[in-house]
Amino acid sequence: MRPSVVKLPLHGPAQVNSPAMLREQVRIYLKAARGAFSENTERAIRADVKIFSAWCEKMGRTALPARTATVAAFIDAMAQVRAPATVRRYVSSIATVHKTIRLQNPLESAPVKLALQRMHRRHGRRQSQVQGLTWPLRQRLMEGSGDRLIDARNRALLAVAYDSLLRRSELVALQVPDLFAEIDGTATLLVRQGKTDPEGDGTMLYLHGDSVKLVHAWLHGTGILSGALFRSVRKDGAVGEALHPSQVPRIYKSMAANAGLPMELVDRLAGHSTRVGPVQDMIAAGIEFPAILQAGRWKNTLMVQRYGERLLAKRSATARMARMQDRP
Repeated sequence: MRPSVVKLPLHGPAQVNSPAMLREQVRIYLKAARGAFSENTERAIRADVKIFSAWCEKMGRTALPARTATVAAFIDAMAQVRAPATVRRYVSSIATVHKTIRLQNPLESAPVKLALQRMHRRHGRRQSQVQGLTWPLRQRLMEGSGDRLIDARNRALLAVAYDSLLRRSELVALQVPDLFAEIDGTATLLVRQGKTDPEGDGTMLYLHGDSVKLVHAWLHGTGILSGALFRSVRKDGAVGEALHPSQVPRIYKSMAANAGLPMELVDRLAGHSTRVGPVQDMIAAGIEFPAILQAGRWKNTLMVQRYGERLLAKRSATARMARMQDRP
């Protein structure tokens, strides 16, 4: 989700030809808008603008304000080496910077729109799907883990991620008091803030009893009573600070490698794998869309349909008719 536009005056010259000057404009914007959106969005804007400004410098073009022909040429060049979704994000970041300092948004121009259409016709809009961490795969990762403290943390983190469908930033933001044990051995988990809840209304999610036991085993081994629920563990076994979101996919990949899974599968694991996999399991179990949307805190079915498209194809009208016809 892109941030709301914060209007700022253009500091410095009317044209920005150097990467350093463009990065300064971005720094001014992000400083003024700090707290309005996530660290991931800030990081993406910085990275995208750096790529665009470096390309402009190499090609001898002005980065800010960028001519529509410049942005269109940038799209054509990036479409040869980047996925369409990545190029769209670049253009969105460029547009955000222009709107922020009251410059014409290049994304609204015909040449830029045509360049995006040209890219989509050549390469399509389809994004590659990450490997879903389904229940059988979750079990393989659990069984392949060891007896160290870091293994206890990894099992607890994976269990919570699978049950809650939390995004990696939400997962590492959990605090010990956010876990509420129930008398039947299950628990509810308070997610104080998330991508779809930037203002922090909070959401309560369900944890099964086996996940609760794994979390308690991790906490018992560390003596943690408050603060961040999931923390780094050094080689000597000492517990450090709260995990960074980038550590989550690394943990999944490490667990998969330790379980002896093929490297092709390991490489496809990502932070979103514990959102994709449970959705696939829910669809396979026949759970209806409204319940799945509630579990993953989605506002529409777009992502659910994408995550479960292969399973949904097997439940399509043509597939059901073929089964009814008892075709060989």
